[in-house]
Amino acid sequence: MSFMRMLSAKYSMVPEEQALKGRDTPIVQPSRHFVNGNPINPPYPDGMKVLVIGMGCFWGAERAFWSIPGVYVTAVGYAGGYTPNPTYQEVCTGQTGHTEVVAVVYDPSKVSLDDLLSVFWEKHDPTQGFKQGNDIGTQYRSAIYVDTPEELEVVEVSKARYQAALKEAGRPTAITTEIGLSKPFYFAEDDHQQYLAKNPNGYCGLGGTGVSCPLP
Repeated sequence: MSFMRMLSAKYSMVPEEQALKGRDTPIVQPSRHFVNGNPINPPYPDGMKVLVIGMGCFWGAERAFWSIPGVYVTAVGYAGGYTPNPTYQEVCTGQTGHTEVVAVVYDPSKVSLDDLLSVFWEKHDPTQGFKQGNDIGTQYRSAIYVDTPEELEVVEVSKARYQAALKEAGRPTAITTEIGLSKPFYFAEDDHQQYLAKNPNGYCGLGGTGVSCPLP
């Protein structure tokens, strides 16, 4: 890939017809969560819900959720793009269309979607487009994917509340978070799962706006 094409890939979504082909079989089969020991692969216990979020580099994003009471398990992966079963290296080219994400599997009887969304909004800057801090590229874009139209409505209302809070705090920049119904989720390689638990001094580019998200 030429330097100019690589630079362009950082700032614009690849057209579907130009995305990398990928592969038919998963590149990895994760087993158990390094922190809590729960199985990462579905099926999950009855009643569990899944929230998939992108907040920039997925290492720090995952750590923000795995200790929340009511969260059963977390896993990092790729979603929102076109390439089936991509590798980390492929996602980083910007030619898959995916963003780095965390799948948060939670018990809604113990923690609400609104509570999880407040962590999402507060722990990163959702106004930065195709970047997060010093991490630049479409794979670092902010995103939320949920399973049902009812959950989508909760997300949109939460976004409106946080946009109002940003404006009140003197930060009127529009939220750029990509919001939609669930997309195919592809597990990232095992060395990326719970990375900051395995590497406590590892890189974490997560940084919020300093503005709290009001709950309903």
